[in-house]
Amino acid sequence: MATPPVHVTVSGRTDVGQTRDHNEDTFLVADLSAGEVIAAPDAQPHPIGPRGSLFIVADGMGGAAAGELASELAAETIHAHLASTWTTEPEPTREKFAFRVREAVEAANTRIHTYALEHPDVRGMGTTVTAAGVFGADLYLAQIGDSRAYLVRRGQATQLTKDQSLTQRLVDAGEMTEEQAEKSERKNIILQALGPDPEVRVDLTYEPLRRGDVLILCSDGLSGQVRREEFAEHAGRLTDLDRLCSALIDLANTRGGPDNITVVAARFEGEGLPSNVTQLEPGHHVYALPGDEPPEDDIRVGFGTGETISVARIPPPPPPVRARPPVGLISAGVILLAALVYYLIIR
Repeated sequence: MATPPVHVTVSGRTDVGQTRDHNEDTFLVADLSAGEVIAAPDAQPHPIGPRGSLFIVADGMGGAAAGELASELAAETIHAHLASTWTTEPEPTREKFAFRVREAVEAANTRIHTYALEHPDVRGMGTTVTAAGVFGADLYLAQIGDSRAYLVRRGQATQLTKDQSLTQRLVDAGEMTEEQAEKSERKNIILQALGPDPEVRVDLTYEPLRRGDVLILCSDGLSGQVRREEFAEHAGRLTDLDRLCSALIDLANTRGGPDNITVVAARFEGEGLPSNVTQLEPGHHVYALPGDEPPEDDIRVGFGTGETISVARIPPPPPPVRARPPVGLISAGVILLAALVYYLIIR
């Protein structure tokens, strides 16, 4: 019996913003079944093939060509790795797909780090990345840094990713509210990026899709200027995804456009997607592969089953601390000291 189809409509745009003189963001849309990168998504529905689809947003850092190069290398490497491994997998499963997506992000880190070592003029370059892979009715997200993914469902927007940032760490610790974090001068300080270090800890998460879901990936040039509720409002009002992407970028630019702005929007339809509400509410759901240590979150998704299981809280070791432009690179000791001073002041 043929598998019921899942259709996706996708659009993507990037803009330099109002204050930067060049664009270090990159986005990529690819059909993994056809092995093609879709250079100019035309916002027309098309079926998702048996090997799935890939959407990427990357936000480079390092100044001049370095950040632009890092984000391009990330997108190119992630796609190339999946094209050479996942598309030739003899027995494709959800678990193998999730593994290959995470592996592709790790491969991108290795390539960028090695390139920087071999080219001293771009040493220290890096990039955030949020890579979204869709396989069947399932969405997998692999993230490094603070580019975000939102899911708009039934008029409500939910942030699926969790920023790997200093302010997010303080929010998680209960020392700062989300409202304070959005206004903090430290919100540009991220704890991981692809490139600066030889190894990264990829945040791999999972979300079961439902008919009518809209996925929005964006760099912090958009999420830093547009509130979560506004993503839902715009997605509900603008069904044309080209117009949706343009309107969101315009909104960020009217609020100053202090950074490059990139957005990819995808809507999922088709009989292959359930229309009923899932028991697992949309959110940041860590996807655990065999051999993974229990994540910091209270729940995780178990090995491709879609079920949730309780796990103990085991905080991960503190990752290396990096800062995004315009803050510049700051040593881990300085950041930790600043966090301590901030903690003492607000206490």
